Amino acid sequence: MTPITAVIITFNEERNILRCIESLRGIADEIIVLDSFSTDKTQEICESLAQEMNLRFYKKEWIGYSHNKNYLNSLATHDYLFSIDADEAVDETLRAAILREKTKGLCGTYSVNRLTNYCGKWIKHSGWYPDIKIRIFARSNAEWSGEYVHETLEFKQKTEDKLLEGHLFHYSYYSFAEHRARADKYSALTAIKMNANGKKASFLKPYLSALVRFLSMYLFSAGFLDGKMGYKIAVISAQSNVFKYQELRKLNKLK
Repeated sequence: MTPITAVIITFNEERNILRCIESLRGIADEIIVLDSFSTDKTQEICESLAQEMNLRFYKKEWIGYSHNKNYLNSLATHDYLFSIDADEAVDETLRAAILREKTKGLCGTYSVNRLTNYCGKWIKHSGWYPDIKIRIFARSNAEWSGEYVHETLEFKQKTEDKLLEGHLFHYSYYSFAEHRARADKYSALTAIKMNANGKKASFLKPYLSALVRFLSMYLFSAGFLDGKMGYKIAVISAQSNVFKYQELRKLNKLK
């Protein structure tokens, strides 16, 4: 049997973290949380479960996704990690699949299929599902990379990957305003990355890009089958695309 360390980064996750940790019972031999100085009850909740769940809680200033995740991984006792976000939770089918592989002995990497809950509705289309990501891997063979946003897991040696049955539930946004705020945050970071890489944006680019994004998500990815939520996801994503290229145009002018 291969022991697993679950690793979680947090910042003001009091509404999510308990559900996440509880879903790891029986899966994780230890849990490590790296927090960026939360101002809510995140630390209190984690520390209340420290002994029962073999959980260690650390604080570190936020430098970036890749930097903080690599630092978090270095704190693990075991080589095999389960990288899980605070707003995610393991369903029973996935739990059973992980335990089967763990009992046999882990080898290579393991992917999971995320199913997102958006403002109370499970999203089955809109380009959000299926959402397959590698989440269980040997830290000795992996490292996070990416300077600005959308960190990527890179491997020193190519390994076989297995898609596990079940779902990793993702409780993404609780309101439309929260979605827009986070989407704009990521768009601003993406604009900085694009500008640093020499990308340019014409006057029409923000609006043409937004139109393509909306059509792609709502029509071509069948977002309309997700009802009102599918429409809102497509609209907010399009609006955020406008914001991204407007920010890029501002940065272009500063050069």
